[in-house]
Amino acid sequence: MSIFIPGQRWFSVAEPELGLGTVMRLVGRSVQFVFTGSGVVRQYSLTGAPLARAEFRPGDRLRKDGVDLDVLETSEQDGLLRYRTASGWLSEGELDAEQPVSQADSRLLAGRVDRNDQFEFRIDCLRQVATARANPGHGMLGARIELIAHQLRVAEIAAERRQPRLLLADEVGLGKTIEACLIIAQQLASGRAARVLVLVPESLVHQWFVELKRRFNLAFAIYDEERCESLELNGSVDNPFDDAQLVIASTAFLARLPKRATQAVESGWDLLVVDEAHHLEWTPDAASPEYALVERLAERTPGLVLLTATPEQLGRGGHFARLRLLDPARYADLDSFSAESGHFVEVSQAVGRLLDDEALDAAGRQRMLDLLGSEAEHLAPLIGRAESGDPAAREQLLDALIDRHGTGRVMLRNRRAAVGGFPARIKHLDLLPADPAEPTLLGRLLAEFLDDAGRSEAEPEHDYGSDPRFEWLLGKLDALAPAKVLILCSSRGKVQALEDALRLRSGVACARFHEDMNLLQRDRNAAYFADPAGARVLLASEIGAEGRNFQFAQHLLLWDLPLDPDQLEQRIGRLDRIGQRGDVNLHACAVEGSPQHLLLRWYDEGLDAFAQVCPDGRQLALRFADQLVLIALDESPGDERSALADRLIGETRAAHAELSEAIAQGRDRLLEIASQRGATQGDLLRALRQDDEDPLRADFVLRLLEQLGVHNEPLGRGLYALDPEYMVTEGFEDFRDGPRQACFDRAHALTRDDLLYLRSDHPLVAGALELLLSGEQGNAAFLIDEAQPQRSVVLEAVFVLETVAQRSLHVERFLAPLPMVVAVDTRLSPRDGFMPSDRARQRASERNVDLLKYRKVLGALLPPMLKAASGIASTRAMKHIEQALLIASTRLDAEIARLSELARINPAVRQQEIDALQAEREAVLKSLQGARPRLDALRLVASPDFLALRA
Repeated sequence: MSIFIPGQRWFSVAEPELGLGTVMRLVGRSVQFVFTGSGVVRQYSLTGAPLARAEFRPGDRLRKDGVDLDVLETSEQDGLLRYRTASGWLSEGELDAEQPVSQADSRLLAGRVDRNDQFEFRIDCLRQVATARANPGHGMLGARIELIAHQLRVAEIAAERRQPRLLLADEVGLGKTIEACLIIAQQLASGRAARVLVLVPESLVHQWFVELKRRFNLAFAIYDEERCESLELNGSVDNPFDDAQLVIASTAFLARLPKRATQAVESGWDLLVVDEAHHLEWTPDAASPEYALVERLAERTPGLVLLTATPEQLGRGGHFARLRLLDPARYADLDSFSAESGHFVEVSQAVGRLLDDEALDAAGRQRMLDLLGSEAEHLAPLIGRAESGDPAAREQLLDALIDRHGTGRVMLRNRRAAVGGFPARIKHLDLLPADPAEPTLLGRLLAEFLDDAGRSEAEPEHDYGSDPRFEWLLGKLDALAPAKVLILCSSRGKVQALEDALRLRSGVACARFHEDMNLLQRDRNAAYFADPAGARVLLASEIGAEGRNFQFAQHLLLWDLPLDPDQLEQRIGRLDRIGQRGDVNLHACAVEGSPQHLLLRWYDEGLDAFAQVCPDGRQLALRFADQLVLIALDESPGDERSALADRLIGETRAAHAELSEAIAQGRDRLLEIASQRGATQGDLLRALRQDDEDPLRADFVLRLLEQLGVHNEPLGRGLYALDPEYMVTEGFEDFRDGPRQACFDRAHALTRDDLLYLRSDHPLVAGALELLLSGEQGNAAFLIDEAQPQRSVVLEAVFVLETVAQRSLHVERFLAPLPMVVAVDTRLSPRDGFMPSDRARQRASERNVDLLKYRKVLGALLPPMLKAASGIASTRAMKHIEQALLIASTRLDAEIARLSELARINPAVRQQEIDALQAEREAVLKSLQGARPRLDALRLVASPDFLALRA
């Protein structure tokens, strides 16, 4: 029989700020709760749920309709509790969501106390929680990322939109995936989202899973047909998508199965993220199944983030199709959008002339005036001053134009040239002669090429014993010694074959990395490669180009080449990244006359892909890849095939030049400026940098883990070994496989994926804090202090000022769960600044006092002192609440005013957005006004003569 009965009241020990929850119903092996005070619905497993029954005993206090009542008697009927108070009987269902619950006073009265160091550490934990939750970077503090200004600025902009609906269109290599993950982490941490669906192409499912898990500590579930069928057969849920809060799925998987698509739509999500959004095909007459799927989801999901590296200049219709997913009311007509976009391109070109210190032509000046609209006469002088070189006037003019920009509210685009910090690419391409003594070589290379290009059904056997490329590889490794070399190839089979051949022919230390290894094995091998004394070579399959950064190395050896230019760019991007300290050397070879030779020439001569990013690579592949494969299969004499190859490469080069010119001419300079504006001065960047500089972070986390029985041993260079041998609880996934190494430094974390990177929002740290603070440890203590006057007794009461509110309001940015320590003496007078003597605290462990002998004395002293402390805490709380109200109203009023002003000049700002912000303001202020101090811990400090008393 279940212990949960509808109507019962329970607390969440992991999230006490949710208030009192009510059992709604049991669903399979889970129970559903509603927390009315915070407007949250939660579903928990019937076993192991972080819940505590709300049971009040005679002498406890409870709250009904805002009035505190003393419990005189309790009774139970059909599993539900009833309480008798001075006002009569009431059922547990009548209790307020916010209750004055603490076990500290009853423990102290019963003489059950903890060590003083545990009491003091509990206060440290409360302060750490408050500091972390008030931090603008909460949810991202432990992200294993470099602090790159433009990426963090994207996350800030998304946070300002509450439920973001954005198109991320940064150039290749600027970290759109990181930006989207930052948005997901921030939305989850702030409570604005609880359920997130990520849709990606099948080939990127694993990359996203690793990125979210390894970098952001977010455990997403990968959904495919096998998982859905398993959940249905299990019978635990009616809709398989209801079984997980965070889901990654292939767009194609859902699009091709109408039943699964409908289930995904009906499950309901708070945030939808779609990668490679340019693959969603749409015309005014028809839409692809993938587009139709995303459109259905977008209509019912408040937050939507689309990712695409394809610029809008390569297809205005496709760009419009993506924008209408974000805001179908604003982008309802393609013809109107095309006309409007044309005007903005002209304005953008005029802005470009200003930025390049060139004079405007009449058409450009007129377009600016047209965009300024009713304020053109007032702002027109700025144009002349900006043309004359006045930087202040130019900035003011740019601000005015950006505010009126058409897609600036929903689209962000950063460019590599504007961001800067990228290394130079140096290509080392070698052509190898075909060995006449190996007549089967070209045939084997053709079979390998077709498999790499996805044009064969089975991967051929790989034997590199007589392959000239392997001799070239050995020479390269000797020539590059002692430098680190990353070798990438298409499959696990090639990795294994190369490793076997290197073991026989070379003594070079190698590590391998492929899809058949689990995540921990990959982490360890990547760490072995990152270690200066570790492997010189990392052999990685295509998965090695997914979600991993090896910018400590400067040599990338491409054993083979993919047919997709974006895939090649992804490979190069493992080294060619912001933060790379040296030039990136790209090594590749091909046997003369082989299909690989043709592909190498196509990339080098047609796309110049080894020297620079190729933003139009996908379009060129769609146009020319099939021709390239046909030429590779052509059995014509060598001269004829060579002529076909030359013609293909010439056509590719011409098309590339044409597309590159279209991109350059159609650049939206206004959009790029808006995306970069304020990036280096953002609050998020500043908060993360400050947290990096916290000198006490490591000490606190290590002490916290010691409380759970996890011992630590310094290993030097900021590394620690964590041993969970004596851990007092189970359930921490990070220790599932035994001891782990950890670090607290961002630089270490970026080079060692196998290390735990422990920050305040890391699941291990957050879970340890929740475990400690939800229990009794440290919430009651007693201390004898010789430094206190005779017959002196002081009560230290620790209260937490909490706001019971809807999680989506994110009230903690204004008022975090603030710990307040109130000290009162036996005269019920406040003792501000009270602290026990250092000697008493140091000797506390030497004196064990049996408080059971003093229960009568405690019963007389404690209640009035606690009541006085509660009154003082309530008075102090009002000051904090008033300050929080002032900050919240000032900030939100400014946001509303700014948004209202934008709505007057920019049609992308809709009245619904302003109304939602105004409603949020009212709800936030109301919630802050209802904040109350909750008693958390007590310590009684007495002079030695207290021990002379007897019950």
